[in-house]
Amino acid sequence: MQITIVLPTYNEAENLPKLVSALLSLPLDLTILVVDDYSPDGTGQIADELSTRHNGKVIVLHRIGKLGLRSAYIEGFQKAIYLGAEAIVQMDADFSHDPAVLTEMLRCLASRDVVIGSRYVKGGSLDARWPAWRKSLSAFGNFYARTILGLRLRDVTTGYRMWRREALQNMPLDRIRSSGYIFLVEMAYVACVLGYKIIEVPIHFADRRWGKSKMSLKIQLEAAVRIWDVWWHYRDLRRNNPPHEIKVKE
Repeated sequence: MQITIVLPTYNEAENLPKLVSALLSLPLDLTILVVDDYSPDGTGQIADELSTRHNGKVIVLHRIGKLGLRSAYIEGFQKAIYLGAEAIVQMDADFSHDPAVLTEMLRCLASRDVVIGSRYVKGGSLDARWPAWRKSLSAFGNFYARTILGLRLRDVTTGYRMWRREALQNMPLDRIRSSGYIFLVEMAYVACVLGYKIIEVPIHFADRRWGKSKMSLKIQLEAAVRIWDVWWHYRDLRRNNPPHEIKVKE
């Protein structure tokens, strides 16, 4: 199955070459689509160099500024579909997500529409170096979103996901409105409401190795407020679609 990794970047000059090397070393048929938001640290130029070096296995979309996670992923999804990807992956560019898990995710995609890399199922974990308050905030954010939206997913805020091409093609991407952290919750919620077959596989979420985290308390507080808007925005879909199927890898 031909896989395209959609990789939004902003100031990931230290991480990108190492991540590209790790991804291309996997025994998978994959292409890396870097969506760079005009990073001032030169990430875009590095991506271009990697594209030349790896003979088309790395493709770069340059954007004119920091336009946000939603538009980066939606542009990336549309480009990946246009290029013929059969499976499309979302993942962070900072090594928080282990590339090696992609092999198992692809195996699980054979019988599912979406595979979620989950920190909160059996076998999943968070970086041991995280302080207790940060782990508690992450766990509460998931509990809060799941409770408000009535989701059976254990990890609704994870950024590590693999989609079937057909699943993304049938998502109402033009209705997705969240532009930040809550984008991940909104996408998961819509997939569940539409009745997609979803499976969660355990992952270890590592703290970034290089560079500075873009997550802040302000972003998470904004997400808490936006959850209610997501719930209201899709009330028509809830009325017209069957219950969703969620499984956890055994």
